Amino acid sequence: MAKRPNPFAVRHIELHGHDVTYRMAGEGPAVVLVHGLAGSSTTWKYVMPVLAENGYTVIAPDLLGHGESAKPRGDYSLGAYASGIRDLMVALDVEKASFVGHSLGGGVAMQLAYQFPERCERLALVCSGGLGKEVNIFLRAVSLPGSEFVLPVILAPWFRERAEGFGDVFRKVGWKPGSTLSEVWRSYTTLTTREGQMAFIHTVRSVIDMVGQRVSARDRLYLAKAAPTLIVWGDHDRVIPVDHAYAAHELMPGSRLEILPGAGHFLPFEQPDWFNGVLCDFLATTQPAELADTNLRELLAAD
Repeated sequence: MAKRPNPFAVRHIELHGHDVTYRMAGEGPAVVLVHGLAGSSTTWKYVMPVLAENGYTVIAPDLLGHGESAKPRGDYSLGAYASGIRDLMVALDVEKASFVGHSLGGGVAMQLAYQFPERCERLALVCSGGLGKEVNIFLRAVSLPGSEFVLPVILAPWFRERAEGFGDVFRKVGWKPGSTLSEVWRSYTTLTTREGQMAFIHTVRSVIDMVGQRVSARDRLYLAKAAPTLIVWGDHDRVIPVDHAYAAHELMPGSRLEILPGAGHFLPFEQPDWFNGVLCDFLATTQPAELADTNLRELLAAD
């Protein structure tokens, strides 16, 4: 019997001379899923099939510098990422979409909605960056001068093998790493090439410095009232604190806030059943926004 093709297999497209990879399946209104730092489209492996089965066209790109996409020396700012996703939508003939962003991807999703409001039907922020200063100390360390020399040592094969060997020993005596630690380790050990490591460092430095997150959307969150917005967080998030969720909810009139007790930073695969239920309900019970420059002008004038 012939093997059935995987509808979520990686696809390739060339944009501006760079190879961009993405996954796409389903039929219906478009939902664009944007992963976080050191992540890839596989962040959404438990989410994509559910959305496709519920009548949506799901698009999950590997951001430039991540996953299987190209890793050039270039611009890794939120604005560049937002423009890149807009270009991918144009190339795929997708006019509008609901944007769902995890961690760094939340910042990209907000930037997309800000730069291209006419393309945003809904906005879902999952443990999102760009909503406050505080962030995990490891990411602040990556922003420091010299990290480009330290990171290759930490991620060298011999170091990684020894660290994983110690982990195996501890597991034999009953230690179980949490899902957050496991995923952080899996994500960062995918940075096996010099190009990938430098792309990671440049991305971190575009939004974080030694003090914390230096790019904030808080002064523009009032603009989000024009589109249905969902904020989702785990109250045990050790990467970006849950306080950012409550602050953003206060600043985004009409937003929906969902906090999962005991959950960490990686909700899409740490708690996929709960997450999928919340996301699907949000998509099904809200009306897509119809935004244009006139809407934005009215909001700016009213500020």
